[in-house]
Parts: sequence; C-alpha cells; structure tokens
Amino acid sequence: MAGPTVVALDIGDPPSAWAGLGFTVAPDGVCRVGAVELRLGADGRGIVGWALGGDGIDGDVDGIRTRWAAPPSGPPGVHPNTALAVDHVVVRSADPRASFAALEAVGMTLRREHVAGSGAGAVVQGFFRHGEAIVEVVGPPRPTAAAPSRLWGLTITVADLDECVRRLGPAAGDAHEAVQAGRRIAAVRRAAGLGAALAFMSP
Repeated sequence: MAGPTVVALDIGDPPSAWAGLGFTVAPDGVCRVGAVELRLGADGRGIVGWALGGDGIDGDVDGIRTRWAAPPSGPPGVHPNTALAVDHVVVRSADPRASFAALEAVGMTLRREHVAGSGAGAVVQGFFRHGEAIVEVVGPPRPTAAAPSRLWGLTITVADLDECVRRLGPAAGDAHEAVQAGRRIAAVRRAAGLGAALAFMSP
C-alpha cells in the first residue's frame, strides 16, 4: 500500500549504548536495521524525531519532528544481536484519534483500530503500515490533554531471540509470548540506560 514509510529515527542515546546491545554502529552514529536508519547521538532524550520517505515539507506531524527523505541505499547492517528489521514504532498520544487524522493528512492509511483492556486501563491502538515498519499509535479512549504526541519506543525483529537475550545478559528481560500469535518478545531493561523503550521480537 502506497504511503510514507519510516526511513529513519533520530535517537538521543549515545551510539555506545546501542553498540553495547549488539548493534553495529557506523562511526557517524548511524545504525542501519533493515530498511530503517537509527541516527544515534541526536540532541534530546529518547526518539526525538523521524524521517518519512517522500517529498513532504519538513516540520511537525502531530507534534513529532519530521523530516522527509529518500529511503537508505545499500545493504542493511549485520548485527551481532541478529537484528533484522524494525518491526514497529510506538507513538504515544493523548488523543489517538486526532493522531490518526494527523498521520492520514500526510498520506498514511489507518489499517486497523483496536481497543485493548477495559475500564481505567483501556487504551486505543491504531496501526499504520507502509513498507517495513509498522507505526502503532497508543493512547486513552478519551483525550486527556492537548499535548503533542511523541515517539515512545520501538521493537526490533531478530533472527534468534534466545541468542539475542543471552548476549544482552542482565540488560534484557526474559523472553515471553508476544501479543502477536507465534512470536516471542523480550524488553530491554531500564538499567541499560536508553531514553527510548526498546524490545526484541522473534520473526
């Protein structure tokens, strides 16, 4: 389905932190995972912006700092942690349906909307997919504030989740069944010092 793809994420963590988790990071701080460049060492903390594939005008999309760029060229990186691709990027929103509209305004298509949980713990999830990485918007069923959305975290598909967890040692939690049927997931613990939430998932 045509539409803007996620081609890069600007991340405020030092390159050494990601290299310590088994990623291959170039001297300029770029780490290519599948079709997405992780551009490490950006100003700020966590995922501070992204680049979308296309010819839009640079600026904010629903409060997210956005650049428009061509997809990265050349082969993807080879990583000791067996990383293959960015499975999905999570956008935290105070008003998810307004965020859906903002993403649709730049050419994305809402593929699925889902309400998870119930009562005070309920969250709305919306899924957009153009290219390799899914964009997942998460927020409360009713708007809570007029706050901008933010890029909260990402999940990486790895070829061998058990080897990845073994390699990370105490930096990773135990692998367990994911929401996606037939897949398993392990989160990177806060002690690893990353500003962004990060998890690894089996293919």
